[in-house]
Amino acid sequence: MALSESSRNALLPGFLYAAPATASPFAAAGGVGGSAVAAPSAGGPAVWPRAPSEPGRRIEMYTPAFYAACTAGGVASCGLTHMTVTPLDLVKCNMQIDPAKYKSITSGFGVLLKEQGAKGFFRGWVPTLLGYSAQGACKFGFYEFFKKYYSDIAGPEYAAKYKTLIYLAGSASAELIADIALCPMEAVKVRVQTQPGFARGLSDGLPKFVKAEGYAGLYKGIVPLWGRQIPYTMMKFASFETVVEMIYKYAIPAPKSECSKNLQLGVSFAGGYIAGVFCAIVSHPADNLVSFLNNAQGATVGDAVKKIGLVGLFTRGLPLRIVMIGTLTGAQWGIYDAFKVMVGLPTTGGVAPTPAAAKA
Repeated sequence: MALSESSRNALLPGFLYAAPATASPFAAAGGVGGSAVAAPSAGGPAVWPRAPSEPGRRIEMYTPAFYAACTAGGVASCGLTHMTVTPLDLVKCNMQIDPAKYKSITSGFGVLLKEQGAKGFFRGWVPTLLGYSAQGACKFGFYEFFKKYYSDIAGPEYAAKYKTLIYLAGSASAELIADIALCPMEAVKVRVQTQPGFARGLSDGLPKFVKAEGYAGLYKGIVPLWGRQIPYTMMKFASFETVVEMIYKYAIPAPKSECSKNLQLGVSFAGGYIAGVFCAIVSHPADNLVSFLNNAQGATVGDAVKKIGLVGLFTRGLPLRIVMIGTLTGAQWGIYDAFKVMVGLPTTGGVAPTPAAAKA
């Protein structure tokens, strides 16, 4: 995508496109995302990749086309993965709502198979696909935007020093928007999955839900959804960035820029899976609340706590959710970065500059 130098610079924080006075060892080896990192004249080294035009790249970093590509990658990564694990999600939701009937993972699958047949394992897949596709578009697209935006506000020195806070702030801001897109489909999905006979899917479930609770009812679970998804996404992005940085720093002898794309995508999946385990633990109490509120008409958070109990909020359905979210998050980062590679962008995350390189 051709843009004038002034137009491109307007989309970037100044220290990302400022040319360094002298090359540093880190710049030669490749920085975050495999791009050279400029060392600004004042402050510390930049954390983020520079964004000059590079031979063979079809999309320039931090241009409108870059954000559009990240948005499309988010659609592919979140929508497809959540739809694929619909059977696990279905059992998990029912274990949260009716633990007396759905006592364990294996018995839960057995109950569903006996009562609804094999087709029942994918009940609610349409609202799942649509809801999480919209969420993924906002989650990944706005994360890339806010990560750059907050680094611009912080400046090069503080962006380098407090990069984890920038990851956390960027991901929280993105998820706040993403959940507004997700909430209506999540409400219908939970009702379809946990109340047999309520509806076959989205086409008849959405009108029934609106008739019973009004359009405002579609957002009844927005606060618990934020409570579940914002900590989840903050952990998902910040821990992923940190884990990937550590893998390249301690487990792989070659710089990221010298690693094959297949190896880089393997690192993305591994970092995503580890991040997913942390995500599941942090967000599980709110996940139980979301399932309870969207299943019980007129229920409140107090009703949920009284019914499930404090211990139950943290433990009910947790092992299954760890397996589901770990696999889900690993696959999401793998698909997202594979899409970025396909359109000529670097994979997410990388090695931070070493103290020696910072002094260069």
